[in-house]
Amino acid sequence: MFAVKTPWIKNLAALLSVLLSFPVLANDKSLLKAVPEQAPNVVFVLLDDVGFGATSTFGGPVSTPTLDALAEQGLRFNRFHTTAICSPTRASLLTGRDAHAANVGAVLNSSNQLEGYQGIIRPNTATIAQMLKDQGYRTAAFGKWHLAPPWETTPIGPFDRWPVGLGFEKFYGFLGGETDQFDPTLYRDTSPVSRPQGHDYHVTEDLADEAIKWLRLGHSLRSEQPFFMYFATGAAHAPLQVPKQWIDAYKGQFDGGWDAMREHILERQMALGVAPEGTPLTPRPDALPAWESLSDKQKQVAARLMETFAGFLAHTDHQIGRLVQTLKEINEFDNTLFVYIAGDNGSSAEGGLAGSINYMGALQGLSETLDEQVAALERIGDETTYPQYPAGWAWALTSPFQWVKQVASHLGGTRVGTVITWPKTIKDAGGLRQQFTHVNDIVPTVLEAAGIQAPSVVAGVMQKPMDGVSLLAALKDAAAPEHKATQLFEVNGNRAIYHNGWMASAFHKRYPWSVGIRSGATPMEDDEWELYNLNEDFSQANNLANTHPDKLAELQAVFEQEAKRLGIWPIQSAMDAMNTHPIPNLRQGRTDFTYYPGAVGIAETQAPPIYNRSWSITADISGSQPQGVIATMGGLVSGWSLYLNANSQAEFKYRNFEKGEVLLTANEAVTGNSTVELVFDYDGGGWARGGEFSLIVNGKTVAQDRIGLTPPAYFSIDETFDVGIDTGSPAGDYPANKQGFPFAGGELQTVTISIR
Repeated sequence: MFAVKTPWIKNLAALLSVLLSFPVLANDKSLLKAVPEQAPNVVFVLLDDVGFGATSTFGGPVSTPTLDALAEQGLRFNRFHTTAICSPTRASLLTGRDAHAANVGAVLNSSNQLEGYQGIIRPNTATIAQMLKDQGYRTAAFGKWHLAPPWETTPIGPFDRWPVGLGFEKFYGFLGGETDQFDPTLYRDTSPVSRPQGHDYHVTEDLADEAIKWLRLGHSLRSEQPFFMYFATGAAHAPLQVPKQWIDAYKGQFDGGWDAMREHILERQMALGVAPEGTPLTPRPDALPAWESLSDKQKQVAARLMETFAGFLAHTDHQIGRLVQTLKEINEFDNTLFVYIAGDNGSSAEGGLAGSINYMGALQGLSETLDEQVAALERIGDETTYPQYPAGWAWALTSPFQWVKQVASHLGGTRVGTVITWPKTIKDAGGLRQQFTHVNDIVPTVLEAAGIQAPSVVAGVMQKPMDGVSLLAALKDAAAPEHKATQLFEVNGNRAIYHNGWMASAFHKRYPWSVGIRSGATPMEDDEWELYNLNEDFSQANNLANTHPDKLAELQAVFEQEAKRLGIWPIQSAMDAMNTHPIPNLRQGRTDFTYYPGAVGIAETQAPPIYNRSWSITADISGSQPQGVIATMGGLVSGWSLYLNANSQAEFKYRNFEKGEVLLTANEAVTGNSTVELVFDYDGGGWARGGEFSLIVNGKTVAQDRIGLTPPAYFSIDETFDVGIDTGSPAGDYPANKQGFPFAGGELQTVTISIR
């Protein structure tokens, strides 16, 4: 032997020592998290705004072959319930708790400071992703989130309520309640990103591509490790946007109207056995028009909007089929607990009685005319429109039940078609399950299926007990007894209680197709309670309140007891409380806002409030040939952008839905150190008035124009405020080869917005 003296030999010896230890480390199973033996993979698929009677699997008019095939390989559930609206359903699905217990009792757009409605999932209601990750599962979320408070959805976080803060190792999707399907507002983990380039793009296809890559990569590298994937589409929530060939496939199929379609759906439901023979069809609400009362033009527009919805839903089911096929190709399907929930609530009537080609404007009272709709008939569903179908179709697609999305008091708002497969365990392929089931039952089911005890502590925090109850016994046996005795429902004051086969319901007297700005509160005590025996009344058609007053009183007492247990008594409508108990806002009390490049992906609700007032933008720029976006808000169908065009000329575009557009362009290029300003002088005299825009370069007014109307409240709920680039759909007229038109050729120093 000889002494090791030179430094490089000493380093080599140390390196060899480390390398020799690698095989030991690689084979040391104690370094890996313990995964229960034979634990299944878990996939949640959650569609958006799809009524119980929409899919072919549950008797509907829209072809859903993937859901059909899964139903033949697994089980249909015809008494599966959600909360009746988006964010609460998602919180309940992912935590196993009542949505109010998870502190998400309202959709995030109407969250408030009342307990149970704050829109903040707390550490004591951990998600299934956190639980499974702690047990060694790989986890990923793709698609819609809508569970992060708006003031936290900025590039600086905090990210505690983003998917990556709630147990998901990977996230690719969008944070808000909806997004443009052709130019979405996307995030990867915690960073805003642009969609892949190309003309033939659709976000659902992109989400499926990303999910498939994740499945395949995990199979290549860690095939022995189980996974949990949450795949939540933007479809079939508005905007109804899909490639035209999917729309045209349904051309002429809805010319008979919603009244007839509702009857046909029930006939098919009874033939399939998902509705009992002899089920009565509940009547159309008086406030909804009969199909035959519409003019020929109204029918033409309404039918095309429904064709668009149908194509959108069929396209979505096709993408989910790609996920299923991938699971089969990597030999993981048989041991995957696959939960396909066709809707986070009933179908949406938020398009209003007439429907809309740009429904965000219609929601604020800026509806387009019928002639404008007819002129846009062939464009409906493309990137220039932001459509939603009429409320009559929403009602038809909840056949045979009463009401639609938002109405948590009745089954049209809460009951959705659901299919569960797990070939390794489910032996009754093609079977029907009729046990009363709620979305909060899924987490306990997954835990029991995986052989995992519900943790009492997660990340050092004591956990609230589950409100859901495992339905694993029902997966194995159609004759399994009811696993759930009691379930409270409440959204926007619409409320109900299910208890031992009976349901008491109270509609809160606000039509779910109401448009415009929300007015004053209505007293809860004015609501009329109804009573139904769901053991004998599948469609909730026979109100027994007058003949069984004692039973109604019993259920009302149970409702009060449950509401007190959840800390939400006395009940208040979130739509009312959002004004009296507002949530935090990053812009509150400010009149001047200064931004720098990198301020991207800021929710419109947290950006400068420019509505119903005068405002201005001032940007300091340098460079010899600068071009690109200075600042922008909103998107293609409504919004504004201040930018330097390809010739370095200052340009400003503003679009107010279908109610007006302004384009200002300077004659000369901007070079050197320059200041570009945009000033808007509001006419005043109320909401949504017009005003004059002035484009100013280096103190000189270079272009002016007027607009007659402006939005009273927002351009969108999905697009963002950006500096230096335009994420999402383009708000300006940018070069075709410049996606997002990022600022280049100079320096964008500061952007200041002032309101007055």
